[in-house]
Amino acid sequence: MSGLTADKGAGLSYRPCVGVMLVNSAGQVFVGQRADMTEPAWQMPQGGIDKGESPKVAALRELQEETGVDPSLVRLEAETADWVSYDFPAEVAGKIAKGKYRGQTQKWFLLRFEGQDAQVRIDTSHPEFSEWRWVSPDDLLDLIVPFKRGVYASVLDEFRPLL
Repeated sequence: MSGLTADKGAGLSYRPCVGVMLVNSAGQVFVGQRADMTEPAWQMPQGGIDKGESPKVAALRELQEETGVDPSLVRLEAETADWVSYDFPAEVAGKIAKGKYRGQTQKWFLLRFEGQDAQVRIDTSHPEFSEWRWVSPDDLLDLIVPFKRGVYASVLDEFRPLL
């Protein structure tokens, strides 16, 4: 696991997760506004890996759960060479995963969206996002909460040649 963090510190581990950079035919990136936040908190789809689940399967599941995009509408183009980690800031650490983890370590996947915008349905049974949009890769980092920007910059650098 490579990381953007210091040592493990307080003995808490990193939660294993996946992230999805969903890109349309114009090379724009999907971002969603977190439904549980009142201030701007845009992010790409991401989530935990279930027991016995491969990262690739988890990525496709999380994409469908959060965006309604069926796996048949995407093409896997790449995955990050390494796991990328980040620490939760102190003000949210206790709220996320009930304080069990110091942060997350993520395997990211670049998926090309081959469907139509109408097939993106964030009105899922447990909505993660309140709104969504396609953004230029150059505008992505400005939208992301500060504690995730390092991870997003790393993922963007690795995937940029494919966008």
